[in-house]
Amino acid sequence: MQPLANVTPFKPGSRAGAIQISNVGQVFKTATQDVVALSDVSLDIKPGRFVVLVGPSGCGKSTLLMMLAGLRQQTSGTILINEAPIPQPDPNRVGVIFQEPSLFPWLTAEENVEFPLALRRIPRSDRRAKAVDALKLVGLEGFGKRHPHELSGGMKQRVSIARGLVQDPPVLLMDEPFAALDEQTRMTMGDELLRIWAATGKTVVFVTHSLTEAVYLADEVVVMSARPGRIVDHLTISLPRPRTYEMLGGETFGTLRDRIWRHIRKSA
Repeated sequence: MQPLANVTPFKPGSRAGAIQISNVGQVFKTATQDVVALSDVSLDIKPGRFVVLVGPSGCGKSTLLMMLAGLRQQTSGTILINEAPIPQPDPNRVGVIFQEPSLFPWLTAEENVEFPLALRRIPRSDRRAKAVDALKLVGLEGFGKRHPHELSGGMKQRVSIARGLVQDPPVLLMDEPFAALDEQTRMTMGDELLRIWAATGKTVVFVTHSLTEAVYLADEVVVMSARPGRIVDHLTISLPRPRTYEMLGGETFGTLRDRIWRHIRKSA
């Protein structure tokens, strides 16, 4: 698979896709009290890395992801993407893929992928070409004219991924994108995501509750504590690539998964 057409290839060492999170905190104010969701989170993510966030429910993983997307502002600290703050959504720097595909049922797969380009008034012929390239990249060549009700759950999520890729941001944020899928489809989608990541060289920040999924996909796994969310461990996953299912039963894989689980069980 080739990267999207008319896109500057990723260059190792480039700062495009770099993320710096420094002393970030998030406090939600309610009528009765202040709720500290995140406290003193610092993380340096190099371009092109696949980083997975794990932690107990309510630890602030998704909150942190929304701040990286420019959809929510931190209470304290700084977040830089491509060495600049992100005070609002910026599709030139960051693409976001949520747990639910959220496709428009009246639009075809191509039209759903084109939608963010249409909002930017990209000429129709250009956006159609980019949508076709993006669907090909996610393995849906020939399905562009299908409507969401004609697609399986995994195929809908591929359309969602294509929509996140179509503007070619250097950073891709994914908030439990495979959580609603059955285990077999989930594993297949994980392999597809790794193929897409290898083809595009994007920086991926991926939230999951699955420890197996975390170790299988990641270059690095960041483990967060229960609220207020803090980073309690940062593992480098040294398993060779490409990853294979045989690794799941290996001693190294089990040791890494158990290390993550001990942190989560301790803080839950």
